[in-house]
Amino acid sequence: MQRKAYVPGAAALLAALLTACSGGSGGGAAGDSKASGSAADSTAAQPGKYRTLTDACGAVKRDTLESLLPGLKQMIDREQRDKAYAGEAALTYNNDRRSGCRWKAEAPGATDHLFVDFERVVSYDGAISDDSRAQQVFAAKEKAAGLPGPVSRQASPDGGSASTSAPPSPSASASGSGSGSAAASGSPSATGTPADLQPRALDDLGDEAFLNDQQGSGRQRTVTVVFRTSNVVVTIEYDEQSTTVGQAPSSEDMQDKARKLAGELDGSLG
Repeated sequence: MQRKAYVPGAAALLAALLTACSGGSGGGAAGDSKASGSAADSTAAQPGKYRTLTDACGAVKRDTLESLLPGLKQMIDREQRDKAYAGEAALTYNNDRRSGCRWKAEAPGATDHLFVDFERVVSYDGAISDDSRAQQVFAAKEKAAGLPGPVSRQASPDGGSASTSAPPSPSASASGSGSGSAAASGSPSATGTPADLQPRALDDLGDEAFLNDQQGSGRQRTVTVVFRTSNVVVTIEYDEQSTTVGQAPSSEDMQDKARKLAGELDGSLG
């Protein structure tokens, strides 16, 4: 009888001890997991504003296309005209990460090409936000463009950036040559292009933007506008080859058209 009374009591005591140890261990683990999760949430970089992309071929308005490529309206064959308006989609492997489209139209005075590219940047580093990674992509494009004169940008509280052009170096100012000094003085550059049409940073488009204007060989010109809005980087390349002897494409006209398109695309992203 004493043996029967002793064994259940020992078993109950052992069970109680095991339960207490198990409960204490489990409670500690749960508390650590919650604390670490909270710390991770407070230090994790924020995702970008945009989770998807619009189709580049459908992003440009019909009347804007006709302004950039006048030859579209002059095409007689309806099937070819519809195909030209629709554009040719660039090959991408993930339309939510990248979407591009090309258009081409020939007119009696010129042949025009337009390329629009949307890139949604995603950072796979938990310590770097999508916006910060997109800033790096934009900076690489701006550096590759080789804009005249150094450009300094400072991040603004809303995640954008303000740009200022640094003054030309003393040597450049003394010599009076170079596109950087021409832009600073407001005088035409060595190529005859007014300073306000020189390749430059733009402060009225997206979070940051720049424009590049390159005169090619003969009667060819390419105007490029690149801008970043949050984690999306948009690139516009507008090219015109004049077929009229002695007449080069107008820098001012092409820049105006490219910037108008950029403004429309920036508004459509929102």
